[in-house]
Amino acid sequence: MNYTLHQLQLFLKIVEKKSITKAAEELHLTQPAVSIQLRNFQDQFNIPLTEIIGRQLFVTEFGFEIAIIAKKILDDVDEIQYKMLSFKDILAGRLKISVVSTGKYVMPFFLKDFLKKYPNVELYMDVTNKQKVIRSLEMNEVDFALISVLPNNIKIESEILLENKLFLMGSTPIYADNTMAEKSIFNEIPLIYREEGSGTRYALETFFNKNQISTKMKMQLTSNEAVKQAVLAGLGFSIMPLIGCKNELSSQQLQIISVSGFPISTDWRLIWLKDKVLSPVSQSYLKFIRENKNEIIESNFSWISSY
Repeated sequence: MNYTLHQLQLFLKIVEKKSITKAAEELHLTQPAVSIQLRNFQDQFNIPLTEIIGRQLFVTEFGFEIAIIAKKILDDVDEIQYKMLSFKDILAGRLKISVVSTGKYVMPFFLKDFLKKYPNVELYMDVTNKQKVIRSLEMNEVDFALISVLPNNIKIESEILLENKLFLMGSTPIYADNTMAEKSIFNEIPLIYREEGSGTRYALETFFNKNQISTKMKMQLTSNEAVKQAVLAGLGFSIMPLIGCKNELSSQQLQIISVSGFPISTDWRLIWLKDKVLSPVSQSYLKFIRENKNEIIESNFSWISSY
């Protein structure tokens, strides 16, 4: 066999995207160039790596097995480079973080200066739903995860990064005259929920149960961004994290509804497995966070305290 590292990289991207066209776009190559390299790679095996059914590309079971090996080879090649740099006292390696969807408004600010300080550190950040974040942590696929509600089924360590405030918001203001009206307001307005399992959903259901408040769910959406757009469109009201609504509140497209017991407050936390042996890059990042957290908050999130 005479395959190249470039062919392995191309094949992995095709497996990830399940499309030659999408792989070519992400790699900034032409579709014919990627197709030729896939054909050359396939010619070295007498078992199909992929198959076309209709116009859809599917990876075969054998193809997935080769992809696993290809990823290990490429990771080992990266490790050679990192080892060489470490012998020169240069911090290098891969930092893997899984982030819940609303965390995209938080995590970049806690990464920017670290990556600037250590340009040879390669960042992999997956922004997804809470269930996938926890699963990737459990499977030891990432170094850290960013969440706002701690999991109760795995042993973890954590570092608080930032307060997470949740407010009832709408595109038009409404007013509650007293405590009784405030409690009943949730039965009078169309309420938009996040999906089950999300940190926001857990926080608001905990609040409702604690205060014996019954609600009527108007609709359920799978991301805070989708919820925000629905609220902006006037489809209803929702309890949303302040962190993702700064611009809309400033422009008065969104209104905070004053209700007793709000804001609900949780914390954005960086978490990692309790028994995990942190890599030099992970150790350096945790040290950086602990030393610079207050400055990062002051520089980028001081506006939160005004709400």
